Amino acid sequence: MAKRTRIIEGTWNCTSCDTKAIAARHKRCPRCNNPRELTGQESDFDFGEVDAATGKSRREGVTDASALELANAGEDWFCAFCGAATRGDQARCKHCGAERTDDAKVAPRQAFSEPPPPPPPPARKRPMLWLALGAVFLCCFGSSVFGVWAGRTHEYAGEVVGTAWKRAVVQERFTPVSKTGWQDELRAVAPRMPVNGTGELAGVAHIRDCVSRQRGTRRVADGTERVCRTKTRKVACGTEEKCRRKDRGNGFVEETCEDVTKYCRESYEDCQNETRYRQEPVYARQCTYDTYEWKSVDRREASGADDAPRWPDLAVGNADRLRREEAYTVRLRYENDGVQEHVLEPKGEREFLGWKKGQSASLTVTNLGQVEKVLPR
Repeated sequence: MAKRTRIIEGTWNCTSCDTKAIAARHKRCPRCNNPRELTGQESDFDFGEVDAATGKSRREGVTDASALELANAGEDWFCAFCGAATRGDQARCKHCGAERTDDAKVAPRQAFSEPPPPPPPPARKRPMLWLALGAVFLCCFGSSVFGVWAGRTHEYAGEVVGTAWKRAVVQERFTPVSKTGWQDELRAVAPRMPVNGTGELAGVAHIRDCVSRQRGTRRVADGTERVCRTKTRKVACGTEEKCRRKDRGNGFVEETCEDVTKYCRESYEDCQNETRYRQEPVYARQCTYDTYEWKSVDRREASGADDAPRWPDLAVGNADRLRREEAYTVRLRYENDGVQEHVLEPKGEREFLGWKKGQSASLTVTNLGQVEKVLPR
């Protein structure tokens, strides 16, 4: 597509007399006659606003021959002796007459690769920005800081104020029972009786009374159906003007504009045939059969505090077996912003017997009050 080029003239501010918006074509201030020098306000040109959507300058382009000649004269240079600005095609300083030397400087050029950012929000909205930043900080860093604090531990001296134990023995007998199962999973196996409570085999015998029952469901195809979904896509929808600027280093910029394809989002229906499914029941034959399982026939318990644990007495026959259950607790007290109590649960008799009432202990406690470790003293 055809490109359109024009020259835009910038303005500068005099730091000597504070005159504003001096046209770039003037190398001297029209008011105080001081030359433009390599300072922030005098070497930085203002080229005006641009359209945020197209990047096109809102200023009119230069059309007079004298300004176009200056724009095409090359980048300005600043005299190494007096610091004054001189047009690029001149070999001597316009202000002091000194020749251009290798140490003559040029002003940095502005980059216009992207459209300027939108103006900043008004001052009254800044408190909301700080609130948002605070929320992000708390979300990203607050949890980790809290985690470090919560995980910090302290050592406290404690004392065992009591111990307790509870034991039980359960007598179990290998007893005949009837159960149901799926016919394809049942295989006749002769049972074997236990000897001294071990070596048993439950077995499967007398499979009978088989009936058809629903075992589950399965997913089966049931034809097709037309399914439509709304989607979006990018399509060409005409053209739009886009512009870019290039700093010539002498107070003028070259603006090039062209018409490019414009793209829009449009909604459309995406329809296709999809398989429809339904759930249908699955049937199988369920049967009753005879087998054996361990059943509880007697239970004896014993408990105590601050003494050695013992097992209750319970006699069993050759076909029976004993199952043992045990639980132990050790209560400790320590000072942490007041009297605190912690219950320790030893895993076995040996660990339990290592604790006695009145014994000293060391407790490792987090800032959240969680006891992480208990050691006897």
